[in-house]
Amino acid sequence: MSNLPVSEEEKAEIRARIHDLELEHHDLDDVIDRLSVDPAQDQLQLRRLKKRKLLLKDEIARLRTRLIPDIIA
Repeated sequence: MSNLPVSEEEKAEIRARIHDLELEHHDLDDVIDRLSVDPAQDQLQLRRLKKRKLLLKDEIARLRTRLIPDIIA
């Protein structure tokens, strides 16, 4: 990641990417909730879905920090 200022076009692209990731995160949340109800569900699959959800959360956070301008102290 660079410390260069982000252009308005890049900000729009980042916001669109964040939106897409948030949708996927929300969808995974729903799937995980439904699958968790069934005790016979494949636990490995559930762990993989939860891991993917965490990775999405981290990526969303990383992209959001790109939108925050650097403040020179």
